[in-house]
Amino acid sequence: MAEIGIVIPAAGQGKRMGVGYNKQFLPLMGQPILAHTVRLFQNSCHVSEIVIVGAESDVAVIEELVHRYRFNKVVAICKGGAQRQDSVYAGVQALSPTIQRVVVHDGARPLLALQVFHQFLRETDNFSVAIMGIELKDTIKRVDTCGKVLETLPRERLRAVQTPQIFDRGILEEAHRQAAAVEYYGTDDASLLERMGYSVQLVPGSLENIKVTTPEDLWLAERILAMRDARGTMPE
Repeated sequence: MAEIGIVIPAAGQGKRMGVGYNKQFLPLMGQPILAHTVRLFQNSCHVSEIVIVGAESDVAVIEELVHRYRFNKVVAICKGGAQRQDSVYAGVQALSPTIQRVVVHDGARPLLALQVFHQFLRETDNFSVAIMGIELKDTIKRVDTCGKVLETLPRERLRAVQTPQIFDRGILEEAHRQAAAVEYYGTDDASLLERMGYSVQLVPGSLENIKVTTPEDLWLAERILAMRDARGTMPE
């Protein structure tokens, strides 16, 4: 398996969380959300480097967090751009030239389990671009700007996409350059590759791999960690 570098965009402002600072510094079972996220990759034998991208005002806080928890795989803490996409590209550029396989993972997804991540790496080893996603439970309808239902979409062919997402570095960088040249912003990094005509492979994700965006998400994340603790599956 090739050397893997991790890029963690962590510049969220926490507006939906209702706090006046980055939600990824909120405590989750006594430690910042971001610390849980980084620790997963720190503990992975397949990860060589980690880059964290944050808002300029948060860089010092992230540096302190990395030092406190001794995350020695973190090779850079970068200032983010205007959009998440800009931040990811800055993070990729901060990886060593020897890193040719890049994983992008949201800083606000602290519950990705190590065994799930390693399974993802095994299942995607032969793909240039691959993402993680889960089946939908709810019926999905497309509506117009006034809320009128236009159609019901076939749920069996839809997936809710998560991170991690994995890429061959060269094509990820080229996709970002092409998107920047025409000021195109996708909803995730894989969409930039889709735009260029690349095939994107989806593999099954995990229901526990939630993104912590609202107070309800934080409550659920605490319950999931407590459940793992009770059954003895908490990461070291």
